[in-house]
Amino acid sequence: MALRFISKRSGSFESSGIRKVFDLAAKLPDPINLSIGQPDFDVPESGRLAMIDAINSKQGGYTATQGLAELREAVQVEVDVKYGHTDRSVFISSGTSGALTLALLATVDAGDEVIFFDPYFVMYYALTSMVGGLPVPVSTYPDFRYDIDRLSDAITPKTKAIILNSPSNPTGKVASREEVKAIAELAVKRDILLISDEIYKSFCYGVDFASPAEYNEQTLVLDGFSKSTGMPGWRVGFVHGQSELIEQMLKFQQYTFVCAPRVGQIGALAVMNTDMSVQIGSYRHRRDMLLDSLGNYYEINKPEGAFYMFPKIPPNYKSASEFVERGINEFSLLVIPGNIFSKDDTHFRISYSASESTVQRGIDALKKLAKNKK
Repeated sequence: MALRFISKRSGSFESSGIRKVFDLAAKLPDPINLSIGQPDFDVPESGRLAMIDAINSKQGGYTATQGLAELREAVQVEVDVKYGHTDRSVFISSGTSGALTLALLATVDAGDEVIFFDPYFVMYYALTSMVGGLPVPVSTYPDFRYDIDRLSDAITPKTKAIILNSPSNPTGKVASREEVKAIAELAVKRDILLISDEIYKSFCYGVDFASPAEYNEQTLVLDGFSKSTGMPGWRVGFVHGQSELIEQMLKFQQYTFVCAPRVGQIGALAVMNTDMSVQIGSYRHRRDMLLDSLGNYYEINKPEGAFYMFPKIPPNYKSASEFVERGINEFSLLVIPGNIFSKDDTHFRISYSASESTVQRGIDALKKLAKNKK
């Protein structure tokens, strides 16, 4: 009976395959969990103490829609120093995913096309569909590089926005400065909004991070504290872009999220300038563990950032879904099949944001899966 109350919008996308694995992990007695993209380190002590103090002093009320003034101003100073744009405003969002929701609500009308690179973060497809837009994935296979010709060919008169995610979830690929510049300049030339998802920018291993906002002042940048400071559950992101677009996004924030959680914002302010190089260095070490151990078993494009890699399944498996199912059934190994992030189901995502011991257990299981013939 309840089906008659459900909107057509609800049928335009599926439940998150990542969350399904997350739920499965809670039911297994001792899983090897290399599935969820959240840091295994906690918020630095200064942030924890600041949040505890905020709770104990009863600071549970709303902030302004734009965010806690002190945090917003601190982020604005950093943005102004980096870019020097005459028109680049900041506001605090309820996570980077919240920021993307607001960006698409404020810019995409029914039938507008939104381009992003395949493989892609799962929310790009779902949120584009949710607001009535048409998702347009552009393949980066086989090497996950950002091909400007493929991107240009995908643009039509209906293209409203391009989403760039570098470092990438799920591939770990970092766009080169030349690629970023080419994408930024193409967006300007074709008068298309460029949305840059930079939540993993702190996690670059031996390569430099470049933002398209360096080459395109109309770029809308999404960022936050979830990954870099170990506070994904506190839902504190930030956005910066041209003031006219920021004002429209704030209208939608007023009627949806209202504001990011105050306590989380207080914690974020306390950790803004904390040195996280030790934690990030440990992730580079875990990446290298996987590459060194699995390089002879799997075809892997070396990830340069974030905390993911996207290996190709061995040839004795028909699909990544089959491979992942077997890993769950035989080893309680939790990784994510490629079809969650892509039109193709030939690869699988490993998240190495887990303890070194868990990564090692995963390596042992993955070696056995690669050797195991049908």
